[in-house]
Order: sequence, then C-alpha cells, then structure tokens
Amino acid sequence: MEFRRPGLIARLASPLRGMGQRFVLASLVIVGFGFMLLGNSGAVFVERMQTAVADVATPILETIAHPVAAVDRGIANIREFFALRSENARLRQQVVRLRAWQGTAHKLAVENSAFRGMLGYKGPARHSFITARVIADGRGPFVKSVLVNAGVREGAAKGQAVIASGSLVGRVTVAGARSARVLILTDLNSRIPVIVEESRTRAILVGDNSSRPALRYLPESAVVKPGQRIVTSGHGGILPPGLPVGRVLASKGGGFRVQPFVNLNRLEYLQIVAFAPVRAPKVAAGKTGGGPR
Repeated sequence: MEFRRPGLIARLASPLRGMGQRFVLASLVIVGFGFMLLGNSGAVFVERMQTAVADVATPILETIAHPVAAVDRGIANIREFFALRSENARLRQQVVRLRAWQGTAHKLAVENSAFRGMLGYKGPARHSFITARVIADGRGPFVKSVLVNAGVREGAAKGQAVIASGSLVGRVTVAGARSARVLILTDLNSRIPVIVEESRTRAILVGDNSSRPALRYLPESAVVKPGQRIVTSGHGGILPPGLPVGRVLASKGGGFRVQPFVNLNRLEYLQIVAFAPVRAPKVAAGKTGGGPR
C-alpha cells in the first residue's frame, strides 16, 4: 500500500493540474479581450486615467521639488555671498587709491589756479558743439569717411574737428548746406598733429586705412612708452588742442601706433567742434622789416 500512494496522488493531482491550466488560459484570454475592449472604447478613458494619476502625483512632486529648489537657491546665495565679499574687498582697495588720487588732484588744481592767477594766464575758450547723426557710411578698403546730417546752415565748416564721447574721430573735409563729409582719422589721407600728453612730445598721426594709425615724425630723442595718451596739439591752428585721440601701442615692425579711444566701426552720433581756425597775420605788400634810412 505504501508503494501505491504516489501513483494514487498523481492520478488525483492530474485533473487538478488540467483544471488550473485551463483556468490560467481562460484568464489570459479574458484579460486580452478586456484590453481589446479598452483600446476599442477610445482614448477618453485612458486620458481620464492619466489625468487622475497626474493630479495625484503633482502635489507629491511639488513637495519633493521644494526642498531641491531651496537647496539650489541656498548654494547660489552662498556663491554670490563669496563673490560679493571679494568684489567688496576689491572696491575698498580701489576707493583707497582713488581717495589718494583725489587729494593729489585737488592739491594740483589749487596750485595750478594760483599759478595762473600770478601769470595772468587765460586758458582756451570753451567751444560749442554741433550734434549730428551719421546718415551714410562711405568707409571701404580705400576710403574711411562718413556723411552726417549737419552742414553750413548748422554752423559746420571745412576743417573742423569731429568728436564722439569726447574723443577725436576725424575732421570735416566737405561741408554742404545740410550735410558734411567727415574724414576718419584712420583714412590714408588723414594727417593730424598730436602730442604725447605725458612728455609733450610732438608727432603726426598718420592714417593708413588700418584700425590703428601710425605715430610718425617723432624727434630722435623722444621717449615714448606704450599706454601713454595721445591728444591733439593744435599746431597749425586747424584743430583745437587737447582733444583725446588714443593710447600708444608698440608696433610689431618697429615704431608706434595709436589705439583710438572711440570705436570707429560703430559711429552713430557725432559732435562737430565749432572752432575757428587760427590764421597767420598778413604782411602788407611793400612793407619789410628794414628800418629808416
């Protein structure tokens, strides 16, 4: 009887196994049929389910996102704090230097005013300006000039200096009734008498159609260093003296060039300096320097 029990159990379990397999198969068929009905019923139900899930998940995601955003803001605030500390230290040092320069400048201004009073010196008269807008750009590989909408009617005249942001741009070459042609200082035909502001060394700023005109005709004993300021000298009586031009740069091929203070590629509004050229006195015909006989 002990040897017959396994066979008996197998015979009893065999129908149960068959019933289980048929139940699983029927369940799979029913689930597949249900999915088919769900797909054929349209996407409205699926969209509703997705919306419901999203509505439930949104508060949870927002709750999780708040601490993350707070941590990000905290890190950004810490970085900004250290950046502000370094910037504050740099500005403090700059303020100390500027205060020292302010004291020196005030002292020199007082001395200069006193010396002028002692000598009876009268400085150059202040010039008026004619503001004009650039209406045409005639710059090219061989010509560096612009056309402005101010002419003789506004007071413009040939030879007058033209500035932008207080620094020299060029000079008026042709003045019409309502417009004027301005020759840029980098043009091949531009020649401007200048001086090195620190050493008062005279030179001629020569344009060669490059972005940095050359500094020519320097004295042999001249000491010029990169970084020094170049201003107009006023020699010749055409341009007013003291107009800022640019800074000295060392040229690769030797000599020096000047980097203009003004970005000459972005000229929009210009000022024409109403400066009357200084004329040499005329000597009457027949009168010479000889004394009476």
